[in-house]
Amino acid sequence: MTSSFMKTNQTSRMAESLRLFDSICNNNWFTNTSLILFLNKKDLLAEKIKRIPLTVCFADYKGQNTYEEAAVYVQRQFEDLNRNKETKEIYSHFTCATDTSNIQFVFDAVTDVIIQNNLKYIGLC
Repeated sequence: MTSSFMKTNQTSRMAESLRLFDSICNNNWFTNTSLILFLNKKDLLAEKIKRIPLTVCFADYKGQNTYEEAAVYVQRQFEDLNRNKETKEIYSHFTCATDTSNIQFVFDAVTDVIIQNNLKYIGLC
């Protein structure tokens, strides 16, 4: 596989993920619905960012090629697609499906969000 093909493939996959999230996040059916965004494979991002600059997917990225900065930037790209910030919250979580303690933490956080939203809905919070 050529280097330019790999870069194009990476860019296309990220762009497609952003387009898909945009269409779901801003769909009229979900105007007042909070979303939970799972950014999976954080372990792969941590490895890839050492070899492939984030500018391959995001030409305007100006940060360092560290996992911490890249992760914040990628998360922001998704969250900034939300055109209903007044009525919709996005709860983002970086995950690694093979890390059971991480998955347990994320599911506990998701459960808390669901409970809090239901309590707000019925006026108890």
